[in-house]
Amino acid sequence: MPRTATLILFCLPLLASFSVCFSANIFSLRKKNSDRLLSSAVFSLKGNVYPLGYYSVSINIGKGDEAFEFDIDSGSDLTWVQCDAPCTGCTKPRGQLYKPNNNALTCFEPLCASLHLTADQQCSADEQCQYEIEYADHGSSLGVLVNDHFPLKLTNGSLAAPRIAFGCGYDHKYSVPNPPPPTAGVLGLGNGEVSIISQLSNMGIVRNVVGHCLSEQGGFLFFGDELIPSSGVAWTSMSSESIENHYSSGPAEVYFGGKAAGIKGLTLVFDSGSSYTYFTSQVYDSVLALVRDDLRGKPLEDAPEDKSLPICWRGSQPFKSLRDVKNYFRPLALHFTKTKNAQIQLPPESYLIVTKYGNVCFGILNGTEVGLGDLNIIGDVSLQDKMVIYDNERRKIGWFSTSCNKFQKEGQSFCEPEGPLSILSGNYYEYIPKIF
Repeated sequence: MPRTATLILFCLPLLASFSVCFSANIFSLRKKNSDRLLSSAVFSLKGNVYPLGYYSVSINIGKGDEAFEFDIDSGSDLTWVQCDAPCTGCTKPRGQLYKPNNNALTCFEPLCASLHLTADQQCSADEQCQYEIEYADHGSSLGVLVNDHFPLKLTNGSLAAPRIAFGCGYDHKYSVPNPPPPTAGVLGLGNGEVSIISQLSNMGIVRNVVGHCLSEQGGFLFFGDELIPSSGVAWTSMSSESIENHYSSGPAEVYFGGKAAGIKGLTLVFDSGSSYTYFTSQVYDSVLALVRDDLRGKPLEDAPEDKSLPICWRGSQPFKSLRDVKNYFRPLALHFTKTKNAQIQLPPESYLIVTKYGNVCFGILNGTEVGLGDLNIIGDVSLQDKMVIYDNERRKIGWFSTSCNKFQKEGQSFCEPEGPLSILSGNYYEYIPKIF
């Protein structure tokens, strides 16, 4: 389910290990741009779209070695973790409980004060800053804002332990019938002031840039701009009218099989907290009709008995992978009409899954039916095998296709975009002594 969120704040009395890839293009920028901030942090990810339905990252909090597993979410701002306190709807990993140590933020803290719903909200010296975050799938988290050290190993060789404000949650609700994921909390990657990337940027540790590369086996997440290639990235501007601090862009037009489908004017939200892609009813019905019409005469039948997703098909034999069935489907694409050459390619692998029953299912869902209103959300299924970059300083979203599975293969660097231009190539081992 999507995890676009609304943050409500009010007052009440009271290191992950990683490998990384760089290119000659990236390192040459050090000489050309002396004012370029060269720090970045890179983290390996675990997870997949199906069957897990989420991607997670392990990050340490505090001065010890205690690591917490976070569900990554570019659709919300606040990072929160399960508090070691009496709780309702507690997260599953009971061994990952954050123990506060008189480090709750008060209402007078600038970060808390800047997020109050009303400017005239009253606050006294002994009041803690309590938050409530509500997600688009009707889940929520309630708790107190605290701050603590987040140890980071940076790609320039330095270590940092900034104090980051985050939520210590004790009351959580989850969308029905979805069970809570086996993570300790959510890593909010949005562009609001409370997000972790905004805080790190305001401290001068990294630029206000965050990105991810998702795969069937995990992938990686990064803070800062050092991994961004100097060429080969498709960029589009973030929408001037921000949708609750979400990463949105548009207008976009749908292409099917390389041809315009007559579906225009879409504003799209990029959301790593959503397993699947969601369109409004009208857009969803039109895209599904295109796919169904194109399947006529092909050896696929509806499989209503498979409840993995609303629309599934079966073949004469169970499918073992998307390789067995992708040739029956045409590619989709989303073309940003105000930006030259900005198009997100959605091959069948980017909108289909193969279930444990051997059927193929449509990974684009009707967002109106699940209460998303007029939001069109690009979720993980469509973001796989693309490096996606959210550049909050330039107010742009960028991407290029690459095999995100190759990031950690045998501990080497294989981050190479598809096509004739090798963007992230170069000798990884040559730079290890310089950056670690």
